Amino acid sequence: MSARPITGPILVVEDDGDVLNALRFALEIEGYDVRVFSTARALAHAAGGSGAACLIVDQRLPDETGLELIARLRKRDIMTPAVLITTNLPSALQAQAAALSVPVVEKPLLSNALFATVRSLIDAA
Repeated sequence: MSARPITGPILVVEDDGDVLNALRFALEIEGYDVRVFSTARALAHAAGGSGAACLIVDQRLPDETGLELIARLRKRDIMTPAVLITTNLPSALQAQAAALSVPVVEKPLLSNALFATVRSLIDAA
């Protein structure tokens, strides 16, 4: 387990229960406080007063896309660093993510790229 400075929770939204549980487990092993959600609406409701250190947002959610969710949070002045997880993101959506300053990590999450990105976002905040 890595020593981490005390930060707010990491909020994760992913509609695939197996992926969600795996992410929660792996992040908790790294010492993070993790809160999980299966819909964009649930995360958006929680994000306002959470003091979250970082958001991990799946692009394909049942109620809206991850980029739509992040844009909506930004309009509410919730500037929590976020990372988008997805497969095969078209270049137009990659440009939208870049415009929101949101790094994209491609699924499957087999490498350490997601955790390195989360650490980088938290360290920069």
